[in-house]
Amino acid sequence: MIPTELLEKIRRIEFHSRHLVNEIFGGDYHSVFKGRGMEFAEVREYTPGDEIRTIDWNVTARTGKPFIKLFDEERELTLILMIDASASGAFGTSGSMKRGLAAELAAVLAFSAIKNNDKAGVLLFTEEVETFIPPRKGKNHVLSVIHAILQHEPKNKGTNYEIASQYLVNSLRKKAIVVMISDFIGESYQNGLKILNQKHDLINLHLQDQWELELPNLGLLNIHDAETNEFMAIDTAKKSLRDDYALKQRNRLLTTETFFKRNRMDYLRLLTSESYVNKLSTFFRNRAKRMKR
Repeated sequence: MIPTELLEKIRRIEFHSRHLVNEIFGGDYHSVFKGRGMEFAEVREYTPGDEIRTIDWNVTARTGKPFIKLFDEERELTLILMIDASASGAFGTSGSMKRGLAAELAAVLAFSAIKNNDKAGVLLFTEEVETFIPPRKGKNHVLSVIHAILQHEPKNKGTNYEIASQYLVNSLRKKAIVVMISDFIGESYQNGLKILNQKHDLINLHLQDQWELELPNLGLLNIHDAETNEFMAIDTAKKSLRDDYALKQRNRLLTTETFFKRNRMDYLRLLTSESYVNKLSTFFRNRAKRMKR
């Protein structure tokens, strides 16, 4: 039995997401996601001008004549929402917590998938894979995905991207669109994302709170690191402390952005204090244009 409060939250997210689907994707979901693979259709005899790389050597050897493979573009997509459920997601000083923003983003993407008769699934991970719902079609399935995200209580505090990435690679036979939703704290994400990017069409949504970029002047604060469980008292009235913190965070962000740019991975940073609609819409429109080139 789903608690009434959770059910109402699911309904609100469903209503909000359905409205945003057209606003963000403009009804052209497939032009945004060109990560579709090719599936084998048939063979035919080779004719001059055909691509040599498409020759089916088994059939050619068996018949004594060169044959090539013909492929059809796959008619349906598989979308996997890969969500960092570590303890740092339960943080937000304005707008919403990172975990709440992750749920909204996942809902918008999942409803976009089912509107186009595609499959959607979710993987929630911390230091291990905690929940994996294989991709399926249909509204009821998407609602179960949203429910799983909202009601999930992490068993672990930390994050291991490599374990989660390898699990997904081993679990999916065909190429999928994988949307990683995470705050990318630390640099442990790099090997895991490289593993994913080799097999799947990877999109990375980086969630941040404004306090993770700069501290306000609020005097003495007791800070708790949810992932390490460490407590620390800091005096935010000290300008030198705030400046040092801001510099450290800018350098960390630069390292993250440089990694994605160097490895040519799709990347978008979103703040919990801002509306994600315009930024996400622009991001996907630009992606669609780039994929058409």
